[in-house]
Amino acid sequence: MNTDTENWDLVIQPKSKWYDLQLREILRYSDLLFLFVRRDFVALYKQTILGPLWFFIQPIITSLTFVVIFGNLANISTDGLPQILFYMCGVTLWAYFSDTLTKTSDTFTANANIFGKVYFPRMIVPLSVVVSNLIKLGVQFLLFIVLWIFYLVTTDSVHPTSALLLVPFLIILMGFLGLSLGIIISSLTTKYRDLKFLVVFGVQLMMYASPIVYPLSIVPDKYRWAILANPVTSIIETFKYAFLGVGEFNWMHLGYSFGVTVVLFVVGLIIFHRVEKSFMDTV
Repeated sequence: MNTDTENWDLVIQPKSKWYDLQLREILRYSDLLFLFVRRDFVALYKQTILGPLWFFIQPIITSLTFVVIFGNLANISTDGLPQILFYMCGVTLWAYFSDTLTKTSDTFTANANIFGKVYFPRMIVPLSVVVSNLIKLGVQFLLFIVLWIFYLVTTDSVHPTSALLLVPFLIILMGFLGLSLGIIISSLTTKYRDLKFLVVFGVQLMMYASPIVYPLSIVPDKYRWAILANPVTSIIETFKYAFLGVGEFNWMHLGYSFGVTVVLFVVGLIIFHRVEKSFMDTV
């Protein structure tokens, strides 16, 4: 009988408690996190001609489309602001949220082959999406800043406010909101595959329920509560208020968005943690 004790560097064992999320383990795999971030960029632009230039092209085309359709044809107000600046302000932050939500919503189904072969904290994958999209946001944000400075210097319609100090908080809040919804949907998709077909459609509907192509000021009072119930609304409005001087900045509404994000994030972590233990049997 062998009585020698063996000392292991890593012990993998089933988790039994819902609150045992092992967040410290994610820090130990930070190198893997950045490998996934690099993979996201290589896989996305490896066989494209323009490569990372799409970071600039996408928001420009989207904003110009909004100018033609909503600004010129539909004649929707932009609160006296240059149309291209108004739309790009909303599109820049919205793209970060929608990309994060969409890409994290298929975490389990898209990575089932990797999850079934090697162990690592599964939360690394959706977190890598948040980080890679944050880099993309940084590039597009730079484009917006250039446009913003141009109109700030050449017109008197742009009035930045002290809420600019909240911009880093707004970006983090938007990223975690997209991550929280994404991991909840991803966890449910392992059993209910129909959800993945509703994600893109749902994100589009959510955009129109957010003040992206219209200012909150034109929303009738009887529908205003529904728009404000969307946690994205106050984040976008505060972002516009910070840079453009228009929009609605309300601490209570922003606190509501923060509270909803925290609740969704905690619920998402719990559901994600429970599903990762048995999802290979259902995927």
